[in-house]
Amino acid sequence: MYYPISTTMKLMMFIGNDLIEAVPINVLDLRVPGYLGKFKRTLKVKYQQLLQTSGEPPEFLVIDPSIPQQTTPVKH
Repeated sequence: MYYPISTTMKLMMFIGNDLIEAVPINVLDLRVPGYLGKFKRTLKVKYQQLLQTSGEPPEFLVIDPSIPQQTTPVKH
């Protein structure tokens, strides 16, 4: 199945399994050196206290929200 690439994607910051924040990014600027890095630095500064108390390093993920996400049903 083909999904057209959106010009707006999201950079998501996680600590452990917790989503801390998702910020919109422009896919056309991804080739610019340091583009994602400035967002990562800003988020790390914004959540510095949370990062210190958690003791875990943040993880970052870039997603295209226009592509439907496949979910796996959870058996209870």
